[in-house]
Amino acid sequence: MNAAGEPETAAGPLPGDDAPHVLIVDDDRRIRELLKRFLSENGYRVTVAEHAGEARARLEGLAFDLIVLDVMMPGENGFDFATSVRRTSNVPILMLTARGDASDRIDGLERGVDDYLAKPFEPRELLLRVGTILRRTRSAGGKAASGAMTFGGCEFNPQRGELRRDGQLVRLTTREVQLLRIFAAHPGQTISRLDLCENEAAERSIDVQINRLRRKVEDDPRNPLYLQTVRGEGYVLMPD
Repeated sequence: MNAAGEPETAAGPLPGDDAPHVLIVDDDRRIRELLKRFLSENGYRVTVAEHAGEARARLEGLAFDLIVLDVMMPGENGFDFATSVRRTSNVPILMLTARGDASDRIDGLERGVDDYLAKPFEPRELLLRVGTILRRTRSAGGKAASGAMTFGGCEFNPQRGELRRDGQLVRLTTREVQLLRIFAAHPGQTISRLDLCENEAAERSIDVQINRLRRKVEDDPRNPLYLQTVRGEGYVLMPD
């Protein structure tokens, strides 16, 4: 039941067919209802799921612009579900967690999570983070270079957000696509760590994201030839 005594539904109000569609996955009914109501009131389409199995069923039938995912759920936890999502989808993931340990945040980033929000949180902070992720996704797509960029055995198509290595399609997270689009728009130019992020909090995780991306594009990620570190300044992607 929601705050008004009405039964909880799977989807919230539809502000418009073009409004961003958010999937909330959390086993806490109170949090699901709070976030569904708050995001709906702020112009988002919202669908909710109680656990990973239900969320997977939603993903099979609907398209989403963002997943808000709880870590601690019975059965399949948020980390494992994020890993399974990343096998087939680049949809952005904002993870909700009561864990504040840095190793848990790194674990999530390694699995393709785009951002973290620790519980308890203010609904408005979540609203701001959701907006930031969606703006970053759209901005990266709008600024993308029109032609493909090649480096070594890799070819990245900014418009499609596709990376091929030796002709084989490489699975990328939404954040990795965003990073490659930024580099493709500034080939051979050093880009500061802050310019690769949307805020100082995200800047602390950029090294993890770059290292993860290097494992997909470099023969020897510890001695990168293409995605290089410019000490004290940032990173540069050297095209052919």
